[in-house]
Amino acid sequence: MKANRKAIELAMARACMNASDIANKADMPEMTVKNVLSGRGVKPRTLGKVARALGVDPAEIIEQEGA
Repeated sequence: MKANRKAIELAMARACMNASDIANKADMPEMTVKNVLSGRGVKPRTLGKVARALGVDPAEIIEQEGA
């Protein structure tokens, strides 16, 4: 599962958060958040934690197939 980088960056801007802020709020290593931002495949749970930290639905930040 991959995240849509543009959607995450937009959500980060709306929440006035950076990768470190997300890592702290989601209780995960900052490197994991950076992996999400870089487009690496991540577990659904990880993407869910990032979405929760940003206050968005996970569907808003998932990279759509064929997009």
